[in-house]
Amino acid sequence: MTGLLNLVSGAVLVSETPGVPGIKADFSQDNGWTYLVKAVLIIVFLLTSVLIAIWFERKVVARMQVRPGPNVHGPFGLLQSLADAMKLLLKEDLTVSAADKFVYILAPMIAVFCSLLTFAVIPFGPNVTIPFTDYSTPAQLTDFPVAVLYILACASVGVYGIVLGGWSSGSTYPLLGAVRSTAQVISYELAMGLALVSVFIMAGSMSTSEIVDSQTRVWWALILIPSFIIYIIAMIGETNRLPFDLPEAEGELVSGYMTEYSSMKFAWFFLAEYINMINVSAVATTLFLGGWRAPWPLSAINDGMFNEGWWPILWFLAKVWAFMFVFVWVRGTLLRLRYDQFMKFGWKILIPAALAWIVVLAVVQGMIRFGDVDNRTILIGAGALFAVALLAIFLWPARKDPGGGADKAGGATPSGTSPYRKAATASPEPFDAFAGGFPVPPLPGQSLPSASRRARRLVPEGSPPPGGGPAAPDAQDEEAPRG
Repeated sequence: MTGLLNLVSGAVLVSETPGVPGIKADFSQDNGWTYLVKAVLIIVFLLTSVLIAIWFERKVVARMQVRPGPNVHGPFGLLQSLADAMKLLLKEDLTVSAADKFVYILAPMIAVFCSLLTFAVIPFGPNVTIPFTDYSTPAQLTDFPVAVLYILACASVGVYGIVLGGWSSGSTYPLLGAVRSTAQVISYELAMGLALVSVFIMAGSMSTSEIVDSQTRVWWALILIPSFIIYIIAMIGETNRLPFDLPEAEGELVSGYMTEYSSMKFAWFFLAEYINMINVSAVATTLFLGGWRAPWPLSAINDGMFNEGWWPILWFLAKVWAFMFVFVWVRGTLLRLRYDQFMKFGWKILIPAALAWIVVLAVVQGMIRFGDVDNRTILIGAGALFAVALLAIFLWPARKDPGGGADKAGGATPSGTSPYRKAATASPEPFDAFAGGFPVPPLPGQSLPSASRRARRLVPEGSPPPGGGPAAPDAQDEEAPRG
């Protein structure tokens, strides 16, 4: 562990590109045609990756559910995504009469355009030589000293497509989905940004090529484990994927902000969602898993031969698709959270944990670089803090039942209880889910009546059922059969 701290303390800014301070990649030989070719290749890569991602998701979820998945169109069903794209392209395009037509059409374009911008600063690899030529260029479109802030800005602007799409539809459910997406992005983008701050502290830069170069000896995911976990959770919430797909919850909002969209306008939103999944996976790869660098056993072979040439692009893609598998795995495993649970998790757990970790990390880095403190003292202090945290977790008193101290006669509840919880705990009558004419879920403190057959068999004849409803009619009171 002491050697690891020495390794971290040695992480400093590496050599800079001549004329472009703060970045590692050298774009001095690139011209306009080079940038154009790179941009076209990135767009082709993203569109192709979306088609593969849709097939990959269907195939993996099918295996989890013991189904074959797509297996008809093309070998292994690989052409299923292309068939779906053609279906959306040829479907009739409808526009809602109550919609603001200009904004209604503009919204999906904003979502797609912003999703295509992120990969401009993602490094696929180091300098590569074009085959059959002597021309060498970085496997990256561009880079600048605040590239990660540019990525966060693109993600923030992209949510305007969702918000405007829900608002301009002129319908209730899309508007609710748009409002949910706004709160969701604010909540989980804060946690995501705080998770990335720890990488800035360790790498000393916000340039993506610099951050990759700072992980030459150790990946930041191994040192910044709390930040890595927080980022993984936040990236799922940022992309509206299960269990955080509240803006498009089918059981509550039909299809959320996409309810009134069809044909290619719906396909644009669909495309933006999957491109954003690839974007956050690429950011996680770049900032936490060494980017295009080969994993340890391979990176030590023949003085790092697998970190040169075209090999790094293979390692980069392998890491990105590992994160895509995590997306699919989580979708096939977890259920959707309630909205109050979702927001509580973001504001009361993720953000405070990220803030606390940044403070601890900044103090440790300051002690290592500017203080006269040896690594043994830092290890002892970190161990003491960890022990105190464990004791606090195990010895923290359990939360008391709000209804436990209630006065049985008057139904009073303890002070500090929320009004709806007071009403739920003070109400003596049983809960009837169908009292308003349609079923509603119980409030905290209320419970649904038992619906088991055993409970119904134990009810004496003529007495009301366990739910408190009207008693079953007696056989003698029933009308005699006619005829």
